[in-house]
Amino acid sequence: MIYNNLIYFIVVIFILSTNSVADTPQLFPGITLLLFGAKGLFFWFLVRLGYGRKRVSKVSEYFKAEQKFSILAIGSVAIDVYVLDCQYYFAELPLTDNLPILISIGGILLFFSYLCLVWTGARESYSTVFGRAYSTGAFLKSNISNNIPIILPWLLLSLLFDLLLLLPFPAVADFLESSWGEPLFFLSFFILLAVSFPVILVRLWKCQPLPDGPVRDHIENFCRKQKLRYANIMLWPLFEGHAVTAGIMGLVRRFRYLLITPALLNNLTGQEVDAVMAHEIGHVKRYHLQLYVFLLLGFSLIAQLGSYLFMYLLLKSSLFYSFTKMLGKQTDSVLIFLSTLALLILLIVYFRFVFGFFMRNFERQADIHASTSLGGSGPIVSALEKVAWLSGNIRDLPNWHHFGIGQRVDFLHSCEREPEQITKHHRKVYGMLLLYLAVLCAVSFSLWKMPSDLLERAPLEHLAKLYTQKTVEEPANPLWFQLLGDLQQGRKQYSEAADAYERALTLAPDHPDILNNLAWLLLTAGDEKVLNPVRALMLARTAATLKPTAYILDTLATAYYVNDFTENAIRVGKEAVAAADPDSRHYYLQQLEKYSSEEQFTWGGK
Repeated sequence: MIYNNLIYFIVVIFILSTNSVADTPQLFPGITLLLFGAKGLFFWFLVRLGYGRKRVSKVSEYFKAEQKFSILAIGSVAIDVYVLDCQYYFAELPLTDNLPILISIGGILLFFSYLCLVWTGARESYSTVFGRAYSTGAFLKSNISNNIPIILPWLLLSLLFDLLLLLPFPAVADFLESSWGEPLFFLSFFILLAVSFPVILVRLWKCQPLPDGPVRDHIENFCRKQKLRYANIMLWPLFEGHAVTAGIMGLVRRFRYLLITPALLNNLTGQEVDAVMAHEIGHVKRYHLQLYVFLLLGFSLIAQLGSYLFMYLLLKSSLFYSFTKMLGKQTDSVLIFLSTLALLILLIVYFRFVFGFFMRNFERQADIHASTSLGGSGPIVSALEKVAWLSGNIRDLPNWHHFGIGQRVDFLHSCEREPEQITKHHRKVYGMLLLYLAVLCAVSFSLWKMPSDLLERAPLEHLAKLYTQKTVEEPANPLWFQLLGDLQQGRKQYSEAADAYERALTLAPDHPDILNNLAWLLLTAGDEKVLNPVRALMLARTAATLKPTAYILDTLATAYYVNDFTENAIRVGKEAVAAADPDSRHYYLQQLEKYSSEEQFTWGGK
């Protein structure tokens, strides 16, 4: 359940983070409020319908319904964000100008409100399926407390980031807003938070140290034999202590906690408890907790490369621009929406198939540790079977992140029959980790080698195709050839630019801008085959005669300078400065200094 909710909250955070706050809402406030209320009532109606009339009587049906309505809640938040502009209204709240994270917190609370409707509607079905009665308040409180830790790391990091930007130190803001500053900040504090977060979790979940006595002594002795170092053994009151489970968290000994629910201690024998503890210890021995952090950080690299490539392909595609025009939206808005959608799909695929693959197989490694450390699979199999029965007979329920309990039991039996299966499994896990590492290296190398202006290039390629098409449709119009030449020159496609300018010049031999642009290309191209300073001078002279503006005179001055007519270059350069407007005069003065740094100039206020 928690793993599914992790994905749900990540999706909601992506929706909130990638949508900009509108300057004005699309709908009138009264209409927005009416639609919001009607949508909320309809959502509640669907929840009541889905959980009513004994529609949910099995564990599999309960989890399926919960998943369906959680996804529906995400859809409702998406409507609130993209259609009803909820972020616009959240931005009207105090302090949001200085702390933008408050706007996203408003969206998270909105998602929690939908989940509360789901949990309220599901309470009776939960009691029926799992045989445990809860009041509405207790059920909501338990679900909220279980889910808050999912978003807390993101919340703390984002809040700290916004607070640092408020500091009266410009250097801090410049660093955080730089291309490397923000990633380094989040990476550093993510690792710090990953190490220390268990201390926060045990308090949020209201865990208490396992009381002194025979049970604690037994578990401590077992952990001592397993050479496990930890901070404390805690009672975990999950669903008021009725959930039958255990866990371990903490990357380092000082912040490592063993968690055990009272229901597990009350229903399992001492040997079965040992097996569960051995399973959790197996996660530590195999460094699974550190590997989870590695897998999460790996996704950030994969997502970054995927986002760049997807946006590049979109900006190159004519269909994208046609789609944008059809919607009547700005290109940036549609690009952000489609990129966010693609990123969400990538995230879901990654967690369900990549992260999920490693999670499932890490669980099997932990089961193997429990089996081998206790001299056989009997205790861990007995514990798993009992947990499955006590949790609502979920033995055959599929599980994307742990394997079903039946599958885990079957695997343990196969390992006892064929001990070589254990070695094969470990090899498979570490082989896939090496493959994953190789993929990350390739992704990192691609990001390192990726041109910084990749996204700027994509629309230019689209324009190049468009202008080329226009030259075919209107071959007698010199404008399209001129625009194509300008574009290709900016893209450093010098040969293509020269061909386009020559075609334009054939159609309009006395066009000063075409003459000027071709002359500039022949003077400055990075391709020696295109360079032709002598012809550039002839073209620039003609252009300056037809249109003696500052930029054309600058081209002529440059042509004189390249052809070693320095005095003429200085003379024409002065004319360019005199013809320039105040905003661009500094550039032409710099050009003039380049022609002759030894000569002193007095411009008399120009």
